[in-house]
Amino acid sequence: MIIDAHHHFWAPERGDYHWMSDDVPVLAQPYGPNDLKPHLRKAGVVGTVLVQAAQTVAETDYLLDIAVRTDFVLGVVGWLDMEADDFAALLDRYHANPFFIGLRPMLQDLDDDEWILRPKVLNALKVVADRDVAFEFLTFPRHLHHAAKACARVPGLRALVDHVSKPPIATGDLDPWRDDMQAMANIPGMMCKLSGMVTEAEHAKWRPADLAPYVDHVWNVFGADRLMFGSDWPVCRLAAEYGEVVNALRTCLAGKLDGTATARIFGQNAIDFYRIPQDQLDRAKAVWS
Repeated sequence: MIIDAHHHFWAPERGDYHWMSDDVPVLAQPYGPNDLKPHLRKAGVVGTVLVQAAQTVAETDYLLDIAVRTDFVLGVVGWLDMEADDFAALLDRYHANPFFIGLRPMLQDLDDDEWILRPKVLNALKVVADRDVAFEFLTFPRHLHHAAKACARVPGLRALVDHVSKPPIATGDLDPWRDDMQAMANIPGMMCKLSGMVTEAEHAKWRPADLAPYVDHVWNVFGADRLMFGSDWPVCRLAAEYGEVVNALRTCLAGKLDGTATARIFGQNAIDFYRIPQDQLDRAKAVWS
C-alpha cells in the first residue's frame, strides 16, 4: 500500500499563495484531485497526505474541504497561527476533525530564522506536543540548528523534517547539512520525508546519482523506520514529473530495501506517524479496488 506523504493542491484565484508568481507558469495554475489521480494510478499510490501551501487558516479550511470530498486523500497537514492568543482553542477545534492530521508553519519563508524559538511559538509548540499533533519542520539547512533547539525545549513532540531540509543538491555540498541532519536524527522519534529533492538539484540536468549522497546520509542516520516517501507534486514539476520522482527514489534506494523496508518507507511509516484512521485507509483502498 503506497502512500504519498506529501503533495499539494491549490487554486491561484484564492490569492493567498505568497510565493506564487506568473513568471513560473508551471506552478501558477490550478491543481486539484483530478489532475493528480492519473499519476497515482500509474505509480500504484493508494492514498495521500495533502499539505498546506499558504500561511492562512483559509488554506487549511480549503484543503479540509477537498479531503472530505476526495477518497484518496487520507488527511491534511494544515497551517494555524502559532502566535495567536487563542492558539490552543484553535488547535483543539481543528484537531477534532479526523482529516486534520498535522500542522506546519513555513519556516523557510519567514524573515526570522529563529522564529521557532520565540517564547510564544515555543508555548504553542508545547500545546502541539500536549495534544500529540504531528508537526512538520519546513526548513533550509540554516534552520536545522534552531529546530533542534526547539525540540530540546519541547520534549515529546511528534515531528518530522520535510524535504530532507532542502540541501544544496545542485552544488553537491553536503556540509554543514550532514551534521545538522545527524543532530535532528538524534532526537527521539524524529522522522524525515524523502521528498522535494529534485527541485534542489539542477532542474534540467539532474540525475538520480545527484540525489544519492543525500538519500544515503538520511538512510544512515534515520534508518528505514523513520523515513517516508513524498512526491512534493506539483512543485516537483519544476524539475520532474510524478513518475520520475518515484523512480528516482527507488533508484537511490536500490540495494538497501528488503520487503519490510519498502513497505515502511513507501507507506506504513506515514500511516503510523500521522495515525491515519482505519476508515480513511479503507476509503482510499476502495477507490482502486
